[in-house]
Amino acid sequence: MSDSGTWIEIVLLAMLAGFIGLRLVSVLGKRTGSEKPVGDAFRPGNPAVVPVAATRVEAPARRLITIPTGTAADLAPALQAVADADPSFEPEKFVTGAQAAYRMILEAYWSGDAAAMDKLVSDEVATHFQRAIEQRGGTALANKLVRIDAAAITAAQMIGQMAEVTVRFDADIVAEGSTADAETHDVWTFSRHVGTYDPAWLLIATDVHA
Repeated sequence: MSDSGTWIEIVLLAMLAGFIGLRLVSVLGKRTGSEKPVGDAFRPGNPAVVPVAATRVEAPARRLITIPTGTAADLAPALQAVADADPSFEPEKFVTGAQAAYRMILEAYWSGDAAAMDKLVSDEVATHFQRAIEQRGGTALANKLVRIDAAAITAAQMIGQMAEVTVRFDADIVAEGSTADAETHDVWTFSRHVGTYDPAWLLIATDVHA
């Protein structure tokens, strides 16, 4: 009886184990060997690196300047250096603007209107003109710029971020008290800080060429 009861218990336990095994298979499924390890969804792992085609950034094309008529060809490298630092610099347009400034500054000086030179000359040059106006008692001069016969760049250079360009003006002027034109040859140097948004060139030095 005892042996019979033992066999019955073994059979029941075997049936129970088989039943539990079938339940586990139905709930968890079978392993196929391709499953991710437990916890993979929260593990950084090593993401695949997708190769990106190398992108070559083309440098902007260098804008070659044109030498204005009357300007020495050997000034090309110096003028190109200014244009490289200041993309807005064009020698021919610069000369045209310099002639306009030459006329405006002379007329302001002759009329005794120092304020009209604002934003056209440096502080040092403004002081120089102001003193000259005061020395003649502030009176206006009846001078007249008849014409500018020629204007040519004679020098150019970069000093840090300061561009300097020198222009020689050959002009005919009628001085007060005279009825005849007189030739004048002025050499003016203009400067601009290329690192600013202000496009204005200021007169920083004047000289007279014989």
